[in-house]
Amino acid sequence: MPDTATLWDLVARRAAHAPDAPALIQGAESARDERRITFGALRRRAERVAAGLYELGVRPDSRVVWQLPTRIETVLFSLALARIGAVQSPVIPLYRDHEVGQVLRRTRAAFFAVPGTWRGFDHGAMARRLAAGLPGPLTVLDAYGTLPDADPSVLPAPPVDGDAVRWIYWTSGTTAGPKGVLHTDRSLLAAGRYLGDALRIAPSDIGSMAFPYAHVAGPDYTVMLLRHGIPAVLIEHFALPGALTTYRRHGVTLAGGSTAFYSRFLTERRKLPPGRRLLPSLRLLAGGGAPLAPSLHREAVAELGCRLAHGYALTEAPMVTMGDPYDAPERLATTAGRPPAEMDVRIAPGTGEIQVRGPAVCRGYLDEPSPFDADGFLPTGDLGHLTPTGHLVVTGRLKDIIIRKGENISAQEIESLLHGHPDVADAAVIGLPDRERGELVCAVVEQPSGAGELSLPAAVAYLRAQGLAPHKLPERLEVVEALPRGATLGKVLKGELRERFGGGADGLGVQDGLSV
Repeated sequence: MPDTATLWDLVARRAAHAPDAPALIQGAESARDERRITFGALRRRAERVAAGLYELGVRPDSRVVWQLPTRIETVLFSLALARIGAVQSPVIPLYRDHEVGQVLRRTRAAFFAVPGTWRGFDHGAMARRLAAGLPGPLTVLDAYGTLPDADPSVLPAPPVDGDAVRWIYWTSGTTAGPKGVLHTDRSLLAAGRYLGDALRIAPSDIGSMAFPYAHVAGPDYTVMLLRHGIPAVLIEHFALPGALTTYRRHGVTLAGGSTAFYSRFLTERRKLPPGRRLLPSLRLLAGGGAPLAPSLHREAVAELGCRLAHGYALTEAPMVTMGDPYDAPERLATTAGRPPAEMDVRIAPGTGEIQVRGPAVCRGYLDEPSPFDADGFLPTGDLGHLTPTGHLVVTGRLKDIIIRKGENISAQEIESLLHGHPDVADAAVIGLPDRERGELVCAVVEQPSGAGELSLPAAVAYLRAQGLAPHKLPERLEVVEALPRGATLGKVLKGELRERFGGGADGLGVQDGLSV
């Protein structure tokens, strides 16, 4: 489908081209409880919702915050705002007063859409609490089930400027206050186009969205569906094994989201008899947003019977690189793929920081100075290198470097090796303050069910056998029931781990000859 300037234009073109083709399927435990909508109905209903919102006072450039789960109604609400030309700021439904209050104040929103009481939490009550403390009026809308509805004749013409900032997404803010990331229709359209091209979408594909639609991946994936005319199954709350019935019922061919999703699928597969596929129709797992250990990639491909393409993206650039599903298996396991032709990736000399430039990159941050350098590149805070073939290898975060006795140590390098240990289900490596060393290396691990207790000497011996340099070996090991994770794509919250374990690190060392 030809490129368009705005998201609404893409919606209109797909609806005109294939009005009766299925667009979205709302997954449910029982087939009789599922709902469907075609591309034609998606446009018609979104336009009626837009008219209803317009009658409530939403205008082009109105700022609307919405905190809604992954539902057909959420897609309709977001597309309705795109039809009006409003500025929308999605918020993950699991966030609470502290985070949501910051978003409402900083966006100066006039409207806030919530799902009422969702998963036991009263979002409407939270909205009223927060509204009382805001400097201006806030209209609260319940957009979970019944959406505003009116005659589209009241609407002005659709927006035509694809370069206007109409999206404000939020970084996770795990170490500081979240930043409002400014996107345009064009930047999100570019990201969705790159994603579909990289995954080699076929007309027979059936996608799935099990991640929060309020994540920047929401419009990214929606653009892919609209461009290629394929449907997707929406999972309001991703939980296994329950969601597997829905995946199987609809023959989903594309699944994923992040590393945490791959691990959960793999765990369920291991509950089945040898040789039985978890999802027979699945051809591709795909995602990004978190590091992927090569060992997990190899295990997922071998045991799930599908390909796995992992990529590199961030809120500021929803698509930077993506693995080609038909690339060499080892290259897929050890790199994050290559960037599309229109995206530039360079590695800063000296620091090794990944810098990006191109159509899918944001326009900056809300109420903050421009983050771009003189050449238009955005620093990402991630570290990596490019292979001779142009594939990106992400090696860690600038802030995730542990400096022990003046030597830089990549936490991700150690984590990747620990993932290969049979008694490790997941691992996070952090630096903890130490008077003598500056920082010491602490490994925090989850263990799989039924595993024997993992000791520090055993972990160190394993890493030594893998060839890890002695100065990088962990000096402390903590075993936890579950690593703390973010609410979006399951990133490990290392800030919480540093706070939890940072108080008692001084003086702990490995008693195996390592100089500490």
